[in-house]
Amino acid sequence: MFVLLAVIFLLHLACIALLLAATIQNAWWMTDTMSTDIWARWTLIGGQWNYTALPGFYPKEYLQAVQASSILACIFCILGLFVFVAQLYTLPRGKRFLFSAAFQLLAWICIMIAASIYTDIFHRQEQQGWYGSSFILAWISVCLTFISCVIYFTLRKKTA
Repeated sequence: MFVLLAVIFLLHLACIALLLAATIQNAWWMTDTMSTDIWARWTLIGGQWNYTALPGFYPKEYLQAVQASSILACIFCILGLFVFVAQLYTLPRGKRFLFSAAFQLLAWICIMIAASIYTDIFHRQEQQGWYGSSFILAWISVCLTFISCVIYFTLRKKTA
């Protein structure tokens, strides 16, 4: 049972790390001379990366939705880990980890909303460029938080 709990704990830590990296790192959309994230744009000028604001043609409401959803996903995932640890000590035997599962479900919904909006709204018409590592990490974290959520919903505290 200890090994299972350690694996679940490590999976949850991996979810947190991926969510934080996807939210903070500046590589959602890239070209050879530009790197864009959900906060700003970095442009390569004279061999140095320079910080610039996001272009005005980005739909502000959608951008704010992506930013807020990404932050909320991080917060819910971190809270879910604290709740999981607390439930290990306070949950009666034979009961399910429903509060931890609820926080992971909220984190999954939030990061799925953020990644889906970014995929559908931003960079649709651009011919040059590619999705960066942060975008990929966001979609990987969608999968991992969903798996973690399902595990928490099915996991029971050992009765023996």
